[in-house]
Order: sequence, then C-alpha cells, then structure tokens
Amino acid sequence: MKKVVSVSLGSSRRDSNATAEFGGQTFSITRIGTDGNQKKAMDILRNFDGQVDAFSLGGTDLYVYAKDKRYTLRQSLKIVSVAQKTPIVDGSGVKNTLERRVIPYLEKEHKITFKDKKVLLVCALDRFGLAESFSSSGADVVFGDLMFGLGVPFPIRDFDSLAFLAKVAMPVITKLPINLFYPTGEKQHQTKPRFIKYFDQAQIIAGDFHFIKRNMPENLSGKIIITNTVTQEDEELLKKRGVSTLITTTPEIGGRSFGANILEGILVAYAGRGREGLSAQEYDALIEKINIKPRVKQL
Repeated sequence: MKKVVSVSLGSSRRDSNATAEFGGQTFSITRIGTDGNQKKAMDILRNFDGQVDAFSLGGTDLYVYAKDKRYTLRQSLKIVSVAQKTPIVDGSGVKNTLERRVIPYLEKEHKITFKDKKVLLVCALDRFGLAESFSSSGADVVFGDLMFGLGVPFPIRDFDSLAFLAKVAMPVITKLPINLFYPTGEKQHQTKPRFIKYFDQAQIIAGDFHFIKRNMPENLSGKIIITNTVTQEDEELLKKRGVSTLITTTPEIGGRSFGANILEGILVAYAGRGREGLSAQEYDALIEKINIKPRVKQL
C-alpha cells in the first residue's frame, strides 16, 4: 500500500483518512490540518519525511502557473524545504492539466453548454488552466481575483486582462504572507458574503471551495458549482442554499472530494517518481491511464 500524507495550513476540523484504489494500486490517504500554524506543518513534514511515498501541501500553493510562466510562493517554499527525501507536490500540476480537461469533458459527456453562460470564477490566478478553458468555451466569465483575493471591487471580464494581472501581480503576491490573500485555519469555516451581485448574476460558480464558501450568499438557487475539496458537510450546506449541481474536478474518495494537491500526490506515488516530479505530459498520460474523471452530482 502506498502512503500519501497531505499537510495543510487549513483547518484541522477537515482532517480525514481514506483508502482508495487507482490503477490497480491501493493508497492510504491522510489529511492533517495545522490551523494556519506554519511551524507545525514543517514539523509534520520532518517527522514523516522518508516514511511515506508522497507529501501534498494544502491550504496554500507552492507554484502558480500563468501562461508560460511558473511562479513560486516564498513562504510555501520555506515550508516544503524541510522535506529532503519524500517528493512533495501542491496540486498546481493537476490544476494545470486535469482542470484544463474538465470543461471539454462536461460538454462532451454531460452535454453541459458553456457558450454564453455567465460564470463567476472566484479566483483564477491559482487555476489558470480552468480559466483558460472557460474562456475557450465561449462562456461569459467574471474573474474574481481582485474582489475575493484583495477586497478590491473590480471584476475582471476578459482573459487578456487576467493574463496581464498575473504578469504584474504574481511577482509581488509570491512574496506576501499566505494568509493575506487566502483563508487558512478557522477562516475556512467563516462565511462573510461579499460582492453578492456577481454570485446572483452567475449561472455557474467555480474555483477554490474555500473562496466560494467564505464569500457566498444565502441564496444559490439553481446554480452549478465547479470546485473540489468538498466534504459531506459542505455538500449539505450547498444543498440547503439551493445549488442544483455540484461538479468536483477530482473524484470522490472516502465520501468526499479531496484537493488537487492530494490527487497530485497520488499520481506521483503511483508513478514511483522521486523528487523531480512529473511533467505536464506525464500527468496527462497518467490521468488517461487511471481514468480520472470529474464527479457530477445532482443535489
């Protein structure tokens, strides 16, 4: 049995253990939240280093892909630097490959039409592949990075403007403390509705679930949600608020959808790859081989 341990800056209330089979191999998956405690995260990585097949870093990104560039978050790099033996991933490789495939897959296999649909992608800079895929589909997309990441009441409405923002902002953002722009610890359980009209206008709401949950209004009647890292409790919350369809970009494992970082850890462990990781082409090939598909659930 291969072992994957996710160390997250997120809430420990979302911790979970599961066993799953992919491609004929069995995986033990453990998610450990540190409630925003960076030192605790580093201690866990040190303690398990060399004892598991892959680490996955949650509650933050290590790398962010935008166009043809990869940016490294300085604080995350410090955290992962303590792991010297076990490969460690953050989900960015899966976001840059698997999530590009989600929209075409939904169009083909589930006959969901995205052209001219109003979409709110709450944060696109950490999901550039999904953002590009929405734009290519002809959807009418609002990118909420400035609103939900920085509290600036300015929606981004075209992909070129998003790409320009990435070019200008990412060299600065990568040097900032993570909790300035992403909810960690108990903040992942807090909801404070903001920029409600953009939720109301959207037919489809997509992106990081913690951003969605933290900012969403009470009424989400008839909405389609495309996200991941969703627990059974989260599903009940979305159902109560009227969501019609929940789509998770990662498959269900142990009754919930884990983050992209854990799926990436599974793929790296499956490949038996060391700390050099996998290329985008190798991720794509493994996703095909193991038959990873999004989960579509009517609520």
